[in-house]
Order: sequence, then structure tokens, then C-alpha cells
Amino acid sequence: MFNPFAKKSAETAPAHVEEKKTAPVPVEEQSTSWTQRLKNGLAKTRQQLGGQLSALFGGGKIDEDIYEELETILLTSDVGINATQHLLAQLRARVKRQDLQDTHALKGALRETLLELLSPLQQPLNVKTHQPFVMMIVGVNGAGKTTTIGKLAKRLQAEGNSVLIAAGDTFRAAAREQLQVWGDRNDVHVVASESGDPAAVIYDAVNSAMAKKIEVVIADTAGRLPTQLHLMDEIKKVQRVIDKALPGAPHEILLVLDANTGQNAVNQLKAFHDALGVTGLVLTKLDGTAKGGVIAAIAHLSQQSARQIPVRFIGVGESIDDLRPFDAAAFVDALLDD
Repeated sequence: MFNPFAKKSAETAPAHVEEKKTAPVPVEEQSTSWTQRLKNGLAKTRQQLGGQLSALFGGGKIDEDIYEELETILLTSDVGINATQHLLAQLRARVKRQDLQDTHALKGALRETLLELLSPLQQPLNVKTHQPFVMMIVGVNGAGKTTTIGKLAKRLQAEGNSVLIAAGDTFRAAAREQLQVWGDRNDVHVVASESGDPAAVIYDAVNSAMAKKIEVVIADTAGRLPTQLHLMDEIKKVQRVIDKALPGAPHEILLVLDANTGQNAVNQLKAFHDALGVTGLVLTKLDGTAKGGVIAAIAHLSQQSARQIPVRFIGVGESIDDLRPFDAAAFVDALLDD
């Protein structure tokens, strides 16, 4: 196959890559274990949100003062103005419809309203629709892209998929080194180059995967701010080059968002979606923030777009198993339960 980047080609996979086909092994631990870890991971957000809600739902009549106090609590938990207004409107309608009289019942109504908002985001990633299934990982510097790629590669391997990683962040040497460590640890080949065009690295990786019948390609890209228009143009070029290597790819454009950034994560989603057409999200570092309510803002924004943008995974810790598929009910329970 003709390679338009032949003069500056990245280091590609060896001619022979040993195919290791092992039986899929279970990835999920016992649900009680994960539920507890999720609850622990959301502790800061729950203290911010749930602690105040406990006092609010202590009993008494539902009136305008209650709604005003609830509005303040949601805003300070980074739910955002638009999502807060949406939640309150839905909650008022539910209270009226169910003829709820006191704040004890209001907590259950809030749980149902939050679940209604977040449930559409619960759409698991399916990598079996194409082979190779090409994923393009994007996000700002520091969002946790490299760590997410390592955890995701391990997870996909455990589910029985062969995986190849393309180290497309050619601007940051540490990114290549980190991915190589993940690759060595998980016996996943990493296509990398010390210098050169990131699009060339990823182009070579996709061709290598096709030749060796690798099932999933995870392509890293350099972190960039949405305001860096020249860099956003460059990542569009990477997207076009992937499509040249394999028409119709990338099949998933996964945006990694750091929950610590709160409402800024919503702005990042808008910018990257406008530029690339994001198809899925990973929300990281939920264990280190009191701003976990931002997922409601993301859900509301997604609701307003022409196409729902699901949260594929959430991260609540450093362990390899702390990247898990988003479960709306478990998330809401961990958020609100004391």
C-alpha cells in the first residue's frame, strides 16, 4: 500500500507479531466491591452535594425556600446553570405529579430526576463493529489521556481483543515513554517515533494493524487547548489521515475530560465536538474532586446536541480496574447516599 508519509515514516511494528489469542477473562469484580470503590471515589463530591442535601431533606414542607436552597447546592457542585434549571423544572413537575408533600420524599424524587438525565449517557463501547476498530483519543494536557489509554488497552485485552497503540503525541517525549511502559507491561505493541508528523505515526499504526489483523488500534494525540486553533486544525488533519488509511475510521473519537476542571470540561466538550464530532467521553479523576456534578452539565449539553454523546468510562482512582463503564444508577446512588 502506498504511504504518503514514506519519507518520514514512524517506527512500525516488527514484521512478525506473535498473535496471542486467549480466552476472554472477566473484567468486572463483584458489584459490591465496585460500588464501594465508586462511593469512595465520589466522596468529595458527595460531601459537597450529599452533605448539604441531607440537611435539606431532613423533613418539612416543600416550598420555594427549599427549591432555592437546592438550586444553590447544585450550582456549588458544578452541575451548571442550564442543567440546574432543567433538573429543578423536572423536579417541580415530578413533585406536582406525584403529589409529594415533604422533603423526605424530595430526595427520592431528585434521585429519579438525576437518573432520568444521566441514563442516556450509559452506552457501552462496542469495538466489534469494525476490524481493526480505530479509536482516536483526544483532550487537553493533563486530562489523563495516557493513563486512560493504558487502562483501556488492558481492559480490551482482558476482554479477548488484540490491541495496538499508536503514540501520536510526538510533541511530548514523556507521553511516548509512558505508553511504552504500558505497552511493555501489557504485552501490547506501541508504534512510536522520536520525531515526525503525528499523522504519519498513526497512519503507519493503522496499516500495521490491518496487515497483522489486530482488532483494536488506540491512537494517542497531543494534548491541546481548544483556543489553540492551529493545533485543533492539526488534529483534524490526523482525523483525515486515519480515514485515508482506513475509510470510515476513526470509529470512535474518545474525549478525555478531567472532572477537576468542572464547567471548563463542558467548554472543552463543545470545542472538541465542533472540531471533530466526539463520539464518546471518559471522565477521569472523579476521586480527587468535589465537582463530580459536572456530569449532569455534560448530560444536559449532550441532550441538546443532535447526537447524544455517551460517557463510555469513568475513572475513580489509580488502579488498573478503576476505569469502568459508566453506570448511571450506580453513579447516582454513590453521589447521593450518605
